[in-house]
Amino acid sequence: MPYLYRDAKPRAPTLPGDARVTHSSGKTYKELKQECLCSGVLFEDPDFPACNSSLFFSEKPPIPFIWKRPMDIVKDPKFILGGATRTDICQGDLGDCWLLAAIASLTLNEKTLGRVVPLDQNFGPDYAGIFHFQFWQHNEWLDIVIDDRLPTFKGRLVFLHSAEHNEFWSALLEKAYAKLNGSYEALKGGSTIEAMEDFTGGVGEMYEVKNAPDNFYEILEKALKRCSMVGCSIDTSSAAESEAKTPFGLIKGHAYSVTGIDEVSYRGRQVQLIRIRNPWGQVEWNGAWSDNSPEWRSVSPSEQRRLSQAALEDGEFWMKFEDFKVHFDKVEICNLTPDALEDSTAHKWEVTIHQGSWVRGSTAGGCRNFLDTFWTNPQIKIHLTEKDDGQDDCTFIAALMQKDRRKLKKLGAEMLTIGYSIYESPGRDGHLGKDFFRYHPSKARSKTYINLREVSNRFKLPPGDYILVPTTFEPHQEADFCLRIFSEKKAITEDLDENVAIDLPEPLIPTPSPQETEEEKKFRTLFEQISGKVSAKPLWVIAICRKSGDTSAATQDQTSGNGKLEFSEFRVFWEKMKKWINIFLQFDFDKSGSMSSYELRSALKAAGYQLNNYLLQLIVLRYSDEQFQIEFDDFLNCLIRLENASRVFQALSVKNDKFINLNIGE
Repeated sequence: MPYLYRDAKPRAPTLPGDARVTHSSGKTYKELKQECLCSGVLFEDPDFPACNSSLFFSEKPPIPFIWKRPMDIVKDPKFILGGATRTDICQGDLGDCWLLAAIASLTLNEKTLGRVVPLDQNFGPDYAGIFHFQFWQHNEWLDIVIDDRLPTFKGRLVFLHSAEHNEFWSALLEKAYAKLNGSYEALKGGSTIEAMEDFTGGVGEMYEVKNAPDNFYEILEKALKRCSMVGCSIDTSSAAESEAKTPFGLIKGHAYSVTGIDEVSYRGRQVQLIRIRNPWGQVEWNGAWSDNSPEWRSVSPSEQRRLSQAALEDGEFWMKFEDFKVHFDKVEICNLTPDALEDSTAHKWEVTIHQGSWVRGSTAGGCRNFLDTFWTNPQIKIHLTEKDDGQDDCTFIAALMQKDRRKLKKLGAEMLTIGYSIYESPGRDGHLGKDFFRYHPSKARSKTYINLREVSNRFKLPPGDYILVPTTFEPHQEADFCLRIFSEKKAITEDLDENVAIDLPEPLIPTPSPQETEEEKKFRTLFEQISGKVSAKPLWVIAICRKSGDTSAATQDQTSGNGKLEFSEFRVFWEKMKKWINIFLQFDFDKSGSMSSYELRSALKAAGYQLNNYLLQLIVLRYSDEQFQIEFDDFLNCLIRLENASRVFQALSVKNDKFINLNIGE
């Protein structure tokens, strides 16, 4: 299972300056570069070698690619030539237009660009064949180091390249992003918002253009002014329509960048325009206000210069905003801060992040359609205590992201369909059970379940406590996830599944009665029938009895040395066995002789054990079968190990979070 334990408690976001070193050597970019300069050898990255596995994972290269350094391609290579601009992004033979559209938007903000693309890199005297870039991933910034060997064919770059043939920052950025995701092929197909978030750590919002609010122009205008990254696309009705060209020169199923929005004076009235860029670097809109359209003849040269209007086949064009709403279907906005689309008043947003996992058999319950397992999903409590300024409600954004799916493509993973529901808290602590969700409707939910990396929505709710349940659409689907909560005022969040608690009854210490009852006589008769047939006491029975505090029985066994089961020990064992049998039968709903692993949380709680998600996932992996069923023998074995571990735990007075080190699953 590729899902690792991470503390799910809320945490603050990291900053780009704290980018984590990712190279397998553990060395920083500067250390690796200095080693190369001292040895006089150009850097070769062992983590992303110049071979076919870095290119494709499902097929062989269609042509014989040759990896070359920029100095072997052109005489005078430059990292950046005349500034990094959107015209530096020209798509090659890889279906990653979504990434290129995001890179084009990245160039519009110099500060953001410098964060992702450190600008102090070059092919000058200290050149060592090594470069680095920084990307945001799941609440942390990563520093990705690469060598500068790039795939070529007949001396030309195969993938992303600049319009200037001796400029290489964009091609090297694409390589670093391919390394981050495992290969160039992993970059085929995607959503522009995905790369935008990786470049900024921002939060994305998606608009259906046909259903956009009346002030959509103002929304886009404010987004661009605040340096938000904006992309757009046209839907396809079938796979055959992908990258099909419309009569107006637009490409369906293709990712475009929105690079500007403005008004122009035309024949005595103001016309709203929007500027779009095709990452191909060619193929443009041919309707009204296109490069060579007659409308521009009625606009003064100074106004054209202000709008940077030029009749060039560079993939960038203006169009009337009303035409944009007719021809385009989706707009994706990545806000560098969630308040980017609010009024001009400066806001400081509070951000908390929760890491978690959906694991088959324990915490992968699926959506509300699957009531029997829905309640087993992770649950996060949100405390909304302060109203927005001048408002009666509290505003927050919930952004649910599935992690590493692109990186896991080579293992057959695809984007899962994800979403979430929000419920008003009933006012009690602990994981909410099935009956709560059976009788209580949600107060809010994500607009849709969709197979995108992230689903995010804005909400306005009255002050109070709420429970957010992140899920996949279908049950039994595994993935790690990251949940980000952005709130205008301070909102306290907590994971309802983090506490480990043990609530066991006092150990039973048998005391002899003056006269045995009829029931006790029958019980002793049963013991005498089986005791002679047991030549050695099972170790697990000894464990139960001794951990239960039956020291007299243990002493008798030590002195006699016969290894046989004493009656007092048998009574302790039998009382526990009856309790555990009743619990098992209570949760064997279909009377099949086995219990659903999704019911294990409730069954263990009935036995006195409250476990966090991580422990529960480990136990389910250890004791359930492929059909997510747990037999009685396995249930019994699990309880015995938990009891032994808990006695040690209590004896040592270890904190709850140390409980995970006990060998309950071996």
